[in-house]
Amino acid sequence: MNKAEAEKRIKELSELLEKYSYQYYVLDSPEISDYDFDMLMQELKKLEAEFPELVLPTSPTQRVGGIALSKFDKVPHAVQMASLQDVFSFEQVEAFVTRCREELGKTEFSVEPKIDGLSVSLEYENGVLVRGSTRGDGFVGEDVTSNIRTIHSIPLKLENAPEFLEVRGEVYMPRSSFFELVEQQELNDETPFKNPRNAAAGSLRQKDSRITAKRKLDIFIFNVQQVRGEEFTSHSQSLDRLKELGFKTIPSYKVFTDYSDIENEIKRIGVDRSEFSFDIDGVVIKVNDLAQRDIMGATAKTPKWAVAYKYPPEEKETKLLDIEVNVGRTGAITPVAVFEPILLAGTSVSRAVLHNQDFIDEKDIRIGDTIVVRKAGEIIPEVLRSVSHSEGSVPFRLPAVCPVCGTPSVRDEGESALRCPNMECPAQLLKNMIHFASKNAMNIDGLGEANMKLLVEKKLVSSPADLYLLRKEQLTGLERFADRSAENLINAIQASKNNEADRLLHALGIRNIGQRAAVLLCEKFGSIDSLMAADKDDIMSIEGFGDVMAESVYDSLREPHMVELISRLREYGVNMTYSKKASSDDRFAGMTFVLTGTLPTMKRDEAKALIESFGGKVSGSVSKKTTFVVAGEDAGSKLTKAQELGVEILSEEDLLNKTK
Repeated sequence: MNKAEAEKRIKELSELLEKYSYQYYVLDSPEISDYDFDMLMQELKKLEAEFPELVLPTSPTQRVGGIALSKFDKVPHAVQMASLQDVFSFEQVEAFVTRCREELGKTEFSVEPKIDGLSVSLEYENGVLVRGSTRGDGFVGEDVTSNIRTIHSIPLKLENAPEFLEVRGEVYMPRSSFFELVEQQELNDETPFKNPRNAAAGSLRQKDSRITAKRKLDIFIFNVQQVRGEEFTSHSQSLDRLKELGFKTIPSYKVFTDYSDIENEIKRIGVDRSEFSFDIDGVVIKVNDLAQRDIMGATAKTPKWAVAYKYPPEEKETKLLDIEVNVGRTGAITPVAVFEPILLAGTSVSRAVLHNQDFIDEKDIRIGDTIVVRKAGEIIPEVLRSVSHSEGSVPFRLPAVCPVCGTPSVRDEGESALRCPNMECPAQLLKNMIHFASKNAMNIDGLGEANMKLLVEKKLVSSPADLYLLRKEQLTGLERFADRSAENLINAIQASKNNEADRLLHALGIRNIGQRAAVLLCEKFGSIDSLMAADKDDIMSIEGFGDVMAESVYDSLREPHMVELISRLREYGVNMTYSKKASSDDRFAGMTFVLTGTLPTMKRDEAKALIESFGGKVSGSVSKKTTFVVAGEDAGSKLTKAQELGVEILSEEDLLNKTK
């Protein structure tokens, strides 16, 4: 095929794939099978690889993500991305409607679900997506264009579009995608996202767009921010036009004039929200006429022509039937409440994590109790309190031995978790193996949970080292492996031998040692062998390493099981050395940070690793020596003490801005 023929076919394929993507992701009405879609995509990728000069930014192949960014650039918003005033009762909604009518006379109101996600701006020039940015503080956001492109329901190109168009939408994570992600995080003994909103925000702000692409994000468009080349007179008219252009607009927006209809619509959405595939945290009521909006204007923070009604959190009583005890990848012994099923936020729930013995003691939770349960963030069930004990009930105690292998359980000083110290415990084997092969560890492509479980069940592996002894012929007879997939997996396993040593160190699953800590250890010692020879004081000399982390590394690398594993991996050719250079940016040198509360997009260990990567120190308590306190949602006594001492308080965004 010559270049002219390739250019014509690439154009045909791009148009077909965008059409089919729109049918699948926006209309939920696919015209072709997934296989046929994949075959067209493969043809396009092959042509673009052969003629790279013909690859356009609007190509469907550009949705898979690209190279990782070192930072996000700032984006000033020409039109403020304002937040809304929240109201919590129908009386407040009626007062808003009355106020609008008194100022405007006859008024129409648009009523629509308030999607619980991350607000973004999308800018199109002559129909081509040129930029996607986060809301930020409403005036300045961050450029996340490469991540925005990975969301299949966002059109990369519009037909018959105005000269310039900026729209505002809400990026969200569908519940099904959220549950998949949480399941994987729990399997890896990672702290799972609390709700789809946090998961969406964390996924969209990934520096590596390839990670974002795997998170299965979606979007609803709900507003026109700017437009040149067209005019709109009402909000509903603009949404109808956006739908024509191919956008996935906010669902079930309706226009009413009577307050009673508005109240009934809010109630209807509240009843139906459990049936949605996405989370909402309320309903937005807006003046529909755009000229009337201009008359009402806005305060410094919120428009006067709209409010957001927030649904109250739903709590229900039920009977606690039992407390199960599970064992995680790192040996953590976790109690789980099993209770009579109740309907919360539209779904039946019957289980909730009780965290640890301290949590159970604090709330005095006993089997047989009447307990109060709610869904944190409308998703994760949690036990709030015990209402009453049943007759003859006794305080619950976690077992003194591992419920799986019978090894005496231990509770390390300064920790709330009880754990099984037996590295050979069957409950830990599969999860350890999955962690070893995971993306953030040895990154063995094709060796996810299902395939690893199959290998363990067939007794082909009982240690991470066994992976490097696998042969293709052992796999081809298994249910999930054809000749090609077996060969690909063997090649991926062999390729993982060349990983940097920090990946291997993280893959070993040493308690308290995450990705960033593994890098710091490798930067200090240069190899796994040098680290194994180091004493505890050497390890503690690393900035940010305390006694607990140093002892965890020192003790783990002397356990007979770990020594044997590392010896076998070395024998099979797995790289034990580290060649990357340490970062020279120590802008936080001499500064002490304290983290408190739940941050919007970052987990606590991620924020700690970020601070330490710039030479800062993270402390667990606030004092006069504290430089900054980084506060998130539900910040407690640490925030109060910081305010009393006059310590500067940072939000997550403030912290991120200091690293740019």
